[in-house]
Amino acid sequence: MDRLHAMEVFVRVAELASFTKAAASLGVPKGSISTTINHLENYVGSRLLHRTTRKVQLTQDGAVFYERCKDLLADADELGSLFQSGTASITGRIRVDMPIGVARNLVIPNLPKFLAAHPGMEIELSSTDRRVDVVAEGFDCVIRIGALADSGLIARSLGQLRLISCVSPEYIAMHGEPRQLDDMPAHFIINYATVLGTRTASWEYHDGEQYSSLAMKSLLTVNSSDAYISACLAGLGIIQVPAVGVRQYLDTGALLEVLKNYKASPMPVSLLYPNRRNMPKRVQVFMEWITDLMQQYAD
Repeated sequence: MDRLHAMEVFVRVAELASFTKAAASLGVPKGSISTTINHLENYVGSRLLHRTTRKVQLTQDGAVFYERCKDLLADADELGSLFQSGTASITGRIRVDMPIGVARNLVIPNLPKFLAAHPGMEIELSSTDRRVDVVAEGFDCVIRIGALADSGLIARSLGQLRLISCVSPEYIAMHGEPRQLDDMPAHFIINYATVLGTRTASWEYHDGEQYSSLAMKSLLTVNSSDAYISACLAGLGIIQVPAVGVRQYLDTGALLEVLKNYKASPMPVSLLYPNRRNMPKRVQVFMEWITDLMQQYAD
């Protein structure tokens, strides 16, 4: 039995609480996962996982073994790159998550150059408006925009993104261009809510002394960033978005910036990652690249 491989399998099963999900994430048959865990339990002489038809969870011994496995695997990754010369020889897979707009407009267009410099690396990139569970789903790091909840993760600030108000030319043709606060009651915004029905439509602005919110009319509420921008392109209302996320539409004239004298509060951008004693070299390299890349676009 390859003990390091067995520990990797065990850690993935423990984090996903599922043999089926672990098999899918590792790209192997479910039966091989079960066989590997059985051999590992026989080797250590203790039951590591409680198995039921509904879920898989760690035993008391399994919880202790899980923490030691994470440290040992991190040490093995670090040892493997100890004598590598240069960054081109760094190998391995990285699992990351980030907002759709960051992936589409910033990271993916720059990935070819990064992967050309590190041909031995492979990226698993999750891009969704859903907040993934970093530890349970086995992510090495994630990018978050907005205020952070207390997650037990380490956070690195990447700066702040400037927000702008945008509309389409079609919206202006139908409703006119909003220029000042007195104009706003005649206009519509597109409402964004991660969970539908939980956020009332409002538009944020700085009144010269502080940031305030103005209740607005809205014809549409969406729960994804792609739908948010698409609705604006369709002329359904005003949106407030990071400038970097709509740069291509501003350049072509598909969207127009309005209300330039009324700025919303900038949104903080953070890089989050688990508290690991020894971080693999490949993750360190990727995180430094992401940090440099984001700071070119953040204030």
